[in-house]
Amino acid sequence: MTRTTSAFVAACPDCAERVTTDDPNDVVAFYRRHHAVTGHDVTWERTPDVPATTELTDAIDRLADDASGVSLGAVSAAMSDRGWSVGETLSAVHDRRLTGDLWEPRDDHVAVV
Repeated sequence: MTRTTSAFVAACPDCAERVTTDDPNDVVAFYRRHHAVTGHDVTWERTPDVPATTELTDAIDRLADDASGVSLGAVSAAMSDRGWSVGETLSAVHDRRLTGDLWEPRDDHVAVV
């Protein structure tokens, strides 16, 4: 018998709703739905293979491997090492996009300008 384990796990610290997935952008979608209904944020419990980083644009640079951008979920997972929740990361990405530091080459993916 083979046991499968999802790579990414996140949960709401307020009501213990949880998501497990192999696509980190599924956590972003979970956060958006959960936040819209409850107003709660979501924090990461397991984030494999994310680079250690100290800054948002540094995380995006380290994760980027082509011009199509880095998934918001992967960026949020990387920033969880700094203690950032999914909502905090999405807010920081929004702020950086407004200042022109980041752009969105495709839906839910960002790149450094």
